[in-house]
Amino acid sequence: MSTIQVKDGTTLYYKDWGKGPVVTFSHGWPLNSDSWDGQMLFLAEKGFRVVAHDRRGHGRSSQAWSGNDMNGYADDLAAVIEARDLHDITLVGHSTGGGEVARYIGRHGTKHVAAAVLIGAVPPVMVKSTANPEGLPLAVFDGLRQSLLKDRSQFWKEFAILFYGANRPGANVSQGLLDQLWLWSMQAGLKNTYDCIQAFSETDFTEDLKKFAVPTLVMHGEDDQIVPVHDSGKKSAALIAGAKAIFYPGLPHGLTATHADRVNGDLLEFLMSVQKARKAA
Repeated sequence: MSTIQVKDGTTLYYKDWGKGPVVTFSHGWPLNSDSWDGQMLFLAEKGFRVVAHDRRGHGRSSQAWSGNDMNGYADDLAAVIEARDLHDITLVGHSTGGGEVARYIGRHGTKHVAAAVLIGAVPPVMVKSTANPEGLPLAVFDGLRQSLLKDRSQFWKEFAILFYGANRPGANVSQGLLDQLWLWSMQAGLKNTYDCIQAFSETDFTEDLKKFAVPTLVMHGEDDQIVPVHDSGKKSAALIAGAKAIFYPGLPHGLTATHADRVNGDLLEFLMSVQKARKAA
């Protein structure tokens, strides 16, 4: 397998396809880099080099006991970027992966970054607090932890329905797509997915978002039942200077799969605009 080993000994699996301007992909909880295949194949065939890794404890990466927090995730992304000698990157992150992208920029800056894309992403912060009264109550995330420990296999089956909006009238979500999320989720470590709940729900990315000194696209489904758009995508777009935003009426959290053609088209248009601007500069 294609792997690198980071400083604490954790092994990270990655895939690196195609040639051209570089796009990296950071996946959501509790999936792995395969969840980006629909975007990666599309862009590789359009002349881009696409790179994605399995987050520590997810997919084919080793199940580390520690480092299951946003700082650890961001440093792992930095290690992949360094190992593959990537430059002028467009960082793309979905859900928890959007937090990973934000924290990467917050910790490592934009030296190697040309642009960023946040899709259904968790920033600026999900949990409800005095400073974030629109957030989700901590009890929601405590419930996730309890369900995970009680019967994670059944939990992932139920989670998949919300993830893809299969519970909505007229939804066209195949059983295969639901089963695929279950399979990917079961490949992730229990300790890692448990710790990740706190990472994606309680981390405040506000200051990270203010450091996005590159062209940025925010994409979010307005019927996202996992990461509500009003407390995430819309706030992030307002915090990132000059950000472009696309909010999709009726689309779910897993829009990269349920509406891949729309997402891919908008993503390609943004990437081409970034390349055009760089050539003109």
